Amino acid sequence: MPPRQFDGSHVRAVRRGRDLSQQQLGDMVGVSGPAVARWENGQDFPKGEKLPAIAKALHKPLDDLFPHDGPPDLQLLRCDAGLSIAQAAEIINASRAPLGNAESGRRRLSDAYVKPLAKAYRVTERELLVAQDRSFGVRVPSASGPRTIEEKINYLLQHGYVGQEAPSDEEIARAVNEHAGASTVTAGDIVALRTGATTDASDVVRAGLAHALQVDAALFQDDAELSPEARQLLEAFRFIGSIHRGQILGLAARGNSTGLSAEMMAKINDLVGELKHKLPDVPGAE
Repeated sequence: MPPRQFDGSHVRAVRRGRDLSQQQLGDMVGVSGPAVARWENGQDFPKGEKLPAIAKALHKPLDDLFPHDGPPDLQLLRCDAGLSIAQAAEIINASRAPLGNAESGRRRLSDAYVKPLAKAYRVTERELLVAQDRSFGVRVPSASGPRTIEEKINYLLQHGYVGQEAPSDEEIARAVNEHAGASTVTAGDIVALRTGATTDASDVVRAGLAHALQVDAALFQDDAELSPEARQLLEAFRFIGSIHRGQILGLAARGNSTGLSAEMMAKINDLVGELKHKLPDVPGAE
């Protein structure tokens, strides 16, 4: 099933209105006439990456002919760019696995893949990362910062691993259990917490999550909202990542329950000053 809604009977009506045969439409989008017939009869669906070509051939806006529910995820961005997963994999010089894992919400894309994919998909890097969040079932955090366990986990996975590969659900579960000294969670439990299917966790699991994601346990306190100090720490991760994604190694120390120290803030300021000279293409560096 393509990532957009597909109504074969509607496609047939539009095709006939354009006075095109099934073979002619097939030739225009790179498939056989019988394949088009199967689409229109509801016996099969076109691959998602074929939908832009079909809409173009029928002189219809993509969103009108093939609507979709909600904001785009990674699969929709790829398909709307007219790329198969194999073609997208060629762009990042990798196997299909990284893309398949990211689109299915199993493992996030490496930072090195973000820029070339954003360019290929004709979106900004920020739009690509937001779409990736949606592939992982992440809802947008409140303006005041991540509040729930779900939002805190995903915020850290998104912004706390600049230049590094974020841990998988299996790796997080293993680290939580190692910290607890017992088998307390499975990878499925982490998925449930990360997607909001489970909204609470024991103190042992919270402490284990903090250990697994290399932050102070205070960040996973059972509060309605993160403290200003904790939000400052999380904002620092996002700030560093936004300077030049993939060019800076992750923070060696991720802070403590009292927030960033004056020494750490001084180092960040020094880094920004250095990057203004070394990376003139950094937004806001002029």
